[in-house]
Amino acid sequence: MKRMLSGVTVIMMAALASPAHAADGKTVYGAACALCHTTGAMNAPKTGDKAVWAARIKKGMDVLYENSIKGINAMPAKGGKAQFSDAEIKAAVDYMITQSK
Repeated sequence: MKRMLSGVTVIMMAALASPAHAADGKTVYGAACALCHTTGAMNAPKTGDKAVWAARIKKGMDVLYENSIKGINAMPAKGGKAQFSDAEIKAAVDYMITQSK
């Protein structure tokens, strides 16, 4: 039990000591989105497919952000990576859109 408390203490101290660092869109994309959006797994629109993304882009960024944060169809909320903030997920969406216009 002492070891567990010690490990928890170390983790808490590290979290408090390190400044918050937001990941950039490309990094978040690689960690949370690329697996499905590069292969089309589970019918995910492939990044870079301009025709497929055009209709989604027309719906507006607010819709794209909300779908990415909350999940849509087979895609889980935040691509299954809850550790990312909403802002980081939005940055990943922005990255995908720039690759798909």
